[in-house]
Amino acid sequence: MGRILEIAAFLLLLILWAVTAWAIGGSNPLPARIPTHFNLAGQADGWGTPAMLWMQPAMGTAIYLLMTLVARFSSAFNFPMHVSSGARGRVEAIALQMILWLKVEVICLLAWIQYWSIRMVRQGQGRLSPVAVPLLLIAVFGTIAWHITAMLRAARSL
Repeated sequence: MGRILEIAAFLLLLILWAVTAWAIGGSNPLPARIPTHFNLAGQADGWGTPAMLWMQPAMGTAIYLLMTLVARFSSAFNFPMHVSSGARGRVEAIALQMILWLKVEVICLLAWIQYWSIRMVRQGQGRLSPVAVPLLLIAVFGTIAWHITAMLRAARSL
């Protein structure tokens, strides 16, 4: 499962870069002023140039690389509970799985926001769906809660 999640995160990152490059350098140029920030209702409340779109893939790449780097040093993880040496391997495995899921979810969130922002500009729609971002954030925080609960159980089991 870990390999599939890693591939998914990488592919989502490539899609994020491709969508951005297509929007900025494609045959259908964006207007000089585009929405760059949206409030909780999905309405644009910040504006900028199309070059601002490069921030999403840059942030996605930074998050991807940082999470990949953190995962490489799992033996240095500190956990918010006492973990016996016998349970350490299982708790680390759960933490690494959480990092993989979060990597996929966060990059998916950035790609979704980027795609719909560009689509909104091209189609002249007034706002993003106010439901999607909260649902994706619930998925992120749900992933964290579930994995922390699993780590607590694994730490107590041995």
